[in-house]
Amino acid sequence: MPKHALLIGGNSGMGAATATHLQETGWSLSAAARTPGPLENLGIPVQPFDAAAVPELTLPETLHGLVYFPGTINLKPFHRLDVDDFRADFEVNCLGAARVIQQALPALKNAGQASVVLFSTVAVGTGMPFHASIAAAKGAVEGLARSLAAELAPGIRVNIIAPSLTDTTLAESLLNTEAKREAAEHRHPLQRIGDPAEVARTVGYLLSPDSGFMTGEVLRLDGGLGSLKLFR
Repeated sequence: MPKHALLIGGNSGMGAATATHLQETGWSLSAAARTPGPLENLGIPVQPFDAAAVPELTLPETLHGLVYFPGTINLKPFHRLDVDDFRADFEVNCLGAARVIQQALPALKNAGQASVVLFSTVAVGTGMPFHASIAAAKGAVEGLARSLAAELAPGIRVNIIAPSLTDTTLAESLLNTEAKREAAEHRHPLQRIGDPAEVARTVGYLLSPDSGFMTGEVLRLDGGLGSLKLFR
């Protein structure tokens, strides 16, 4: 029997690429998303989901993998952010993930060895203007993941992917002109933005036994932006 993973979100960008990659590598998948969308077109059963008010999910008896995709890009000057902005980002990115993992915990434990993958951002480890709300929320996700990695070991591994700007629907407003795209590419030492397929393969690695000795880690798919400073 193939191993089974639950995807939360994933109807576009990194999620859709991950669903395709996991199917190609032999995973059985189910999903929870706002709309059935492309996931259903891939033959994946999809149940309704709202990250701001997580519903009671219908889960299989055994889950080998769980991937939580919902996220936000709420970029504003700090003086324009209000409590509702911070609350909304925290609800979707951190509390949503926590509520899903709590529900999935019995099924993950039944697998014997399971893997959870969450998403952060390069802006947590590298201070960036206009990112106060999302960086705060994703920083909380990193703290949650490390705590759970310790608490749920050895049976459940928990790791994080922290990408920089990736060519997805969520980032469309940041890449919707040639000038914006070129500027974004040139900010990265590798002189390009991320590809959803690269994220998908990294998710596959974190779910697989190939990463079996890894937990509590943050994998930075950021084109060097978070760790390198080039002088040109």
